[in-house]
Amino acid sequence: MRPAPIVRMLAALVAAAALALVPTPAAAATPAGVTISGLDLHDGTIVESGGVFHLYGTMYGCGFKWGAPSPWCGFGVSRATSLAGPWTAPVPLFAPSARSPYAQRSWQELCGDTGLGCFNPRMIQRSGWGANDGAWILWFNAPADYARDRANAYYAMTCAAPTGPCGATEAAIVKPSMHDCTGNGDFSLVRDDPRPPVMLCTKADQTLASERLQPSGAGGAGDGQQRLAELDRTESPGAYRDARTGRWIMTYNDPNCGYCTGTPTSYAVAAALDGEWTAPGNSDPDWGAPPHGRRAISATSCGGQGRTVVTLRGQAYQFIDLWLGTANETHAGIRLEPLVYRGESAPGRPLAAFMPWTCGAGAEGHGQRGTAAPRS
Repeated sequence: MRPAPIVRMLAALVAAAALALVPTPAAAATPAGVTISGLDLHDGTIVESGGVFHLYGTMYGCGFKWGAPSPWCGFGVSRATSLAGPWTAPVPLFAPSARSPYAQRSWQELCGDTGLGCFNPRMIQRSGWGANDGAWILWFNAPADYARDRANAYYAMTCAAPTGPCGATEAAIVKPSMHDCTGNGDFSLVRDDPRPPVMLCTKADQTLASERLQPSGAGGAGDGQQRLAELDRTESPGAYRDARTGRWIMTYNDPNCGYCTGTPTSYAVAAALDGEWTAPGNSDPDWGAPPHGRRAISATSCGGQGRTVVTLRGQAYQFIDLWLGTANETHAGIRLEPLVYRGESAPGRPLAAFMPWTCGAGAEGHGQRGTAAPRS
């Protein structure tokens, strides 16, 4: 063998050895969960805009009590550049003294005097879908409309910016036309760019439904799904697309209950956001197996109650209200728990569809079930 080929062979071996010593890039670590306390914002969501997180929620500090005539404090927004804070003092999005053009009542009369409240502020930006003009739209539900005349409980308000103000004129306050989400319950708006977002909603019979929004973002387009995953006694759906599997993952409160301090968060999966959803069934239900036994991600939801899903910088989080079980929930905190889907286990293998949550009921709540209405 000539010397030149030997030299080339040795050089190749040295290069291969050098490459073997180069460490393989590690997979991105899953962010830790975050507990947010000291903010009077609840049953809300988080949206990032311009590198700033905007946390929306219902305020209780003026004395609101669900189930009893009381002051309605409105919806607020707080800002931070990190989920861990510091967060700014909440700023109201509109005044409780303003009026609903549909109900011909002030928001105080509609949300406070009835004792039924207004909840679930959901801010979306018309960017990447529809007119793609960057407009901000605030959705929420006012259950009194459904209780009074069986109209859907939802409203959509045009806002000047992610921090409001919202609904500055009557024309900016829309009673949306809905075809599938026609009830009064908790809901989420899930982005599905470049198509308009999809509303996942809780019906009055505690089943779940879906409906894609119109390109305007201020009404429903119909052609949705009813009785998602054939679930009942549930509420507060939220969803995200799992990047690894391409599946859509929906979470929900299972079973439904008012201001619970430790109720399960469960899941279902679908190939499309507005498609057919399925939830894992439990084995041997005739022997007393709980229906949520295989579909529950967490049995206690960190000592609180799952509200929705927020996806921030590519990571999905379960948004959890850490309710106190009191009539007024001003001081209740929020837990953001990372959602990492692993997939269903094979028969005979340990069930670990999600990475275990890092929180525990001990630190975040006492794990007891709340009542259907706040205690007086």
